[in-house]
Amino acid sequence: MVKPFKRNVSIMKKLIYFLLLTGINVSVFSQYGYWQQHVDYKMEIDFFADQNSFNGKQQLTYTNNSPDTLHKIFYHLYYNAFQPGSMMDVRSRTIEDPDSRVGDRISKLNEKEIGYHKIHSIKQKNSELKFTIEGTILEVFLSKPLLPREKTTLNMDFSSQVPVQIRRTGRHNVEGVDFSMTQWYPKLCEYDKDGWHSNPYIGREFHGVWGNYDVKITIDSSYILGGTGVIQNPNEVGYGYQDTRKPLKLSNSKTITWHFKANKVHDFAWAADPNFIHDTSQLENGMIIHYLHIDDTLNENWIKLKEYAVKTFEYVNKHFGEYPYKQYSIIQGGDGGMEYPMCTLITAGGSFKGLVSVTVHESIHSWFQGLLATNESKHEWMDEGFCTYAQYKTMDYLFNTNYVNPFSRQYGSYYRLANSDYQEPLTTHADFYKKNYVYGVNAYSKGAVFLSQLGYIIGDRALMKGMKRYYYNWRFKHPTPQDFKREMEKVSGLELDWYFEQFVNTTNRIDYAIKSVEKLDASTSITLSRLEDIPMPIDMLVKFKDGSFSWYTIPLRIMRGSKSNDVFSSSITILPDWPWVYPDYTFTIDVKLSKIEEIIIDPSGRLADVNQLDNKYPFSKRKRIQFKGN
Repeated sequence: MVKPFKRNVSIMKKLIYFLLLTGINVSVFSQYGYWQQHVDYKMEIDFFADQNSFNGKQQLTYTNNSPDTLHKIFYHLYYNAFQPGSMMDVRSRTIEDPDSRVGDRISKLNEKEIGYHKIHSIKQKNSELKFTIEGTILEVFLSKPLLPREKTTLNMDFSSQVPVQIRRTGRHNVEGVDFSMTQWYPKLCEYDKDGWHSNPYIGREFHGVWGNYDVKITIDSSYILGGTGVIQNPNEVGYGYQDTRKPLKLSNSKTITWHFKANKVHDFAWAADPNFIHDTSQLENGMIIHYLHIDDTLNENWIKLKEYAVKTFEYVNKHFGEYPYKQYSIIQGGDGGMEYPMCTLITAGGSFKGLVSVTVHESIHSWFQGLLATNESKHEWMDEGFCTYAQYKTMDYLFNTNYVNPFSRQYGSYYRLANSDYQEPLTTHADFYKKNYVYGVNAYSKGAVFLSQLGYIIGDRALMKGMKRYYYNWRFKHPTPQDFKREMEKVSGLELDWYFEQFVNTTNRIDYAIKSVEKLDASTSITLSRLEDIPMPIDMLVKFKDGSFSWYTIPLRIMRGSKSNDVFSSSITILPDWPWVYPDYTFTIDVKLSKIEEIIIDPSGRLADVNQLDNKYPFSKRKRIQFKGN
């Protein structure tokens, strides 16, 4: 029996190998293994600061780890969005609530202010390739198909003009930084099991291929640079690790070349200004944090920021997983805060706590966007929402506030959306939200509430254990909601389909109430009601007049189990499960009603119950909040 089985396996392997070599589509075999595409960039950039433009040579080596034969590839040309009549321009002027940072500004740009990428040639070996450009997408037709498990090298000559800073990228931002160089080069689109992701740039999120970057930027020697990657020639450019807090004089020559390398990242960003003040701090593990800003009046805040940045990385390393790179740069630039691999660009004005908060949020993106990197356009809540969750846990630690629920602000934001006619499900593509407001609440607030409430369902200890497991199992792999769900199911032992299906895929709401509390001879009967569509497990706290209390949890039957403990109590009485089709649930506790002071549904505030006026006994005389659509 054993020998024929081995022979059959060998035959199957040979068949797959034959199909791969011949270029026959073998996507049916992709189920046998996990794959990611890979890219290596080598770029040489001649940057002309006085003309706000640059010329570039890009050598791109693309490894096709998919089971599919590729006959064409796609690039993003982000700068083309900053032209009158672009999709970003039109969308910004026609959406119901325009982003004030964009509005109609793109439509008013002149020829010297717009952004563009001009592609002069693309070669595959010695063959000139045909290509077409539609807005922000470049489509390239390969002269030789790229077979599975093979690689090809493409050489591109291009020139670009840096647009006036409007959204994230550009020149001369509101705080006076000369160049915020993000989304600045022709960037390969991602190809995965769902095919190409050649979404036009309209103003939302980004998605990229894992790879290695070797970038040389030749620029006026008066400029100081910082960004993704590790500088290979620090002595040459004068970019040491000393505490300078003064602009560096780099060279007496007219131009200088900055050489960066970054491995296993999916993007490359940088910023430049002749007046950047450079400072550093170092973690115990040796990782360097760089700080670059231009305004001497900001020095006090930026000096104080160093301590908080170090504590942030140490806290997140401990609770969410270890940051794997040698450096991170916090750079003044952009138009608010935006994350990139190994760096962030932030505007630096405002209060010190505001500076800390935006730094914490953007730094944490290094985990959820820089390393896990879900497709942000499709699952932006898994990036922004998870970052917001980790941000407020970190802020609670940094400022020692010890809130019972550090996410009350996010819950309030979600409740306001739930109390409107504007809700859209979390599955909405980021570019297709009808209102920027709804996108913002969904991505940041509801995404954070999703995680906090998941801790309510499975227990916060299980959640945090699952977050680290998720990070280590899925970094560098672009995970999906299904991948995250399975990690949480494995760590909790519970089934969670229902939670994702209801809270992510629909706009259904949660509302539970204490319907009645009845006195029995030596016990008390409590009846709960589910008043909205989403079923949830229910935590109950019963406080007694002698100062003691008891915790109870009612699991859903479809969970196939229950959390056994939680951060609020290691001793929880697990009651019989609640089949969700039953609107009411009654249980009895062996305590006289006269001894009970208070009964509360979820005093931790993690259950996203849209009306909490009926969650407490003795009953409030206030009326229930009536929501639109009830």
